[in-house]
Amino acid sequence: MTDRVYPSAKQAANGGEATTTPVANGGANPTFPANKAQLYNATRPMYRPQPPPRRRHNRSCCCSCCLWTTLLILLILLLAAIAGAVFWVLYRPHRPSFTVSSLQLSKFNLTDTAISSTFNITLTARNPNKKIAFFYDPISVKVFSGDLTIGEGSLPGFIHGNKNVTTLRSVISSSKKFSDGTDTSPLKSSLKNKNLPLKIQLDTKVKVKVGKVKTKKLRIRVTCDGIKISVPTGKAATAAKTTGVKCKLDPRIKIIKWTV
Repeated sequence: MTDRVYPSAKQAANGGEATTTPVANGGANPTFPANKAQLYNATRPMYRPQPPPRRRHNRSCCCSCCLWTTLLILLILLLAAIAGAVFWVLYRPHRPSFTVSSLQLSKFNLTDTAISSTFNITLTARNPNKKIAFFYDPISVKVFSGDLTIGEGSLPGFIHGNKNVTTLRSVISSSKKFSDGTDTSPLKSSLKNKNLPLKIQLDTKVKVKVGKVKTKKLRIRVTCDGIKISVPTGKAATAAKTTGVKCKLDPRIKIIKWTV
């Protein structure tokens, strides 16, 4: 027996055509008009996330700057090393040396509040360089025993020529009072042992002449340590043993308010 299909017709509003919907087994699916949401989404473009901005160009510029800066520093260091090697080969620079030839103590008086002393000192300065000369300003001389200054004086400035040996002599007399709180017990203990340890300190400025070029003045300090002398008991002066006494020369570089 054959099944009959009855179409279902709906009159469209405003005189439109009717929509026919088959009502039967195996018929087509019913169609409906699109709503506003569907119409909006149909015309809206698809969202596509943008990739992050590339920074390869800036990074490559930074790496290039670091590379060229490093190469420039290495080049400067290489040129400085070559210049230093050439200077060493041409001039063979050496520091001048100082030694204590003799030291005599002719007067020494110590009380709880003051000290007076007289030293006769002879120094020998040697310049071993063939093409380098030194120009010294007046030299300040101090004699220490422990941490106490027991003598102060000066030496005249001089010109230290090439391959030159200069002898410097001076009489260092000092008479001063101790400041409050000064500890003189180590000095008194040394006097009881009749063996006074001394240290000589020289401070000055020096200008170096290499060929026809002169440098700026540089502060230097010469320290001669390990000297021992006995205190005179009469009018005769006592002499210190200066053999084996080592004098060390150090540059004094001032950085802002500190001196190295």
